[in-house]
Amino acid sequence: MLHDPNRVYVFDTTLRDGEQVPGCQLTTPEKIEIARELEALGVDIIEAGFPISSPGDFQSVVEISKAVKNPTVCALTRANKGDIDAAVESLRYAKHPRIHTGIGSSDMHIKNKFNSTREEILVRAVEAVKYAKKSVEDIEFYAEDAGRADVHYLAQMIEAVIEAGATVVNIPDTNGYCLPDQYGQKIKFLKENVKNIDKAIISVHCHNDLGLATANSIAGLQNGARQIEGTINGIGERAGNTSIEEVVMILKTHQVLGLHTNINTRNFYELSRMVSSQMRMPVQPNKAIVGSNAFAHSSGIHQDGFLKNRENYEIIRPEDVGFPNASIVLTARSGRHALKFHLERLGINLNKEELGDAYHRFLTLADNKLDINDDDLLLLMTGDNMYVQSVQKR
Repeated sequence: MLHDPNRVYVFDTTLRDGEQVPGCQLTTPEKIEIARELEALGVDIIEAGFPISSPGDFQSVVEISKAVKNPTVCALTRANKGDIDAAVESLRYAKHPRIHTGIGSSDMHIKNKFNSTREEILVRAVEAVKYAKKSVEDIEFYAEDAGRADVHYLAQMIEAVIEAGATVVNIPDTNGYCLPDQYGQKIKFLKENVKNIDKAIISVHCHNDLGLATANSIAGLQNGARQIEGTINGIGERAGNTSIEEVVMILKTHQVLGLHTNINTRNFYELSRMVSSQMRMPVQPNKAIVGSNAFAHSSGIHQDGFLKNRENYEIIRPEDVGFPNASIVLTARSGRHALKFHLERLGINLNKEELGDAYHRFLTLADNKLDINDDDLLLLMTGDNMYVQSVQKR
């Protein structure tokens, strides 16, 4: 089924799972704007919404289907005919439609959520896939809470839904429960024990409750999964989803894995800012890849090494993810090399003795002022201590 066995498909659910964060709801025009940027980023599948959940979600799927032409547009459903009918109708304008249907696979969900049995759930899963398949060719099945499911029952379920027509099988770690080796082994077991697994793509959908979403997704890919589901900035319910930018840059950085995507990574930074702004959800400064401090160096030891060769402390180039520039941030922990770098940038060239004197005054200033900017440096270099003393008195 796969033309390129090393190609990883990127399934973005920013507009569905990501939007489930309280207070982060988007209007349809905002969703369309993000969807167009996701298309420019190169994502393969956009999960546009959960059509049965509200008229607004239904309309968003309709309009996104009209707005993009390259990505597959996906609509989420539960395993029942009403949900599936609504999804089919919402996708009527999609150039490449996909239905994403599924049901719980763990005994926890089967007993406590559905008050059912393994046998009954299996029947419902197969019926949902068959029903969806009548209207849409591309069917993705999610086995909810697969992270806690019995692996033998999970294999039985996956085999049955592929037989029923599923083209993608999603193995979610719905509660972010698994350790990477556990999750990777679960994917490996399915790859080796589901006899018709070659007829479908295995997808990983991991949550970040224990901070392991990205690690689990990579473990899944290493063991045979070829679709990764996540969101921009890792937004999502509770602690969030797998961060797409992290997984993509891991694959790009660790080429020894032999896996690749079709993502234009230079679009990450601007798209991250757009999603953050429209969803009114700030990106934490130390967020990997797109955080404001991701390429900032403040430790004197790090700054010295970076200025000698940026690869000493950078494994990703800022420009590869569209980040404006790496920055040498001046703080009380900065060294002479960093101060000399910034002074020369401002056209001030000092000999060793002059630099030593300037550095002494700089440290006094930096101990009292958290943010050292160009104006501070210029005032510092007037040669007297009046400015430093005035800052100390604040």
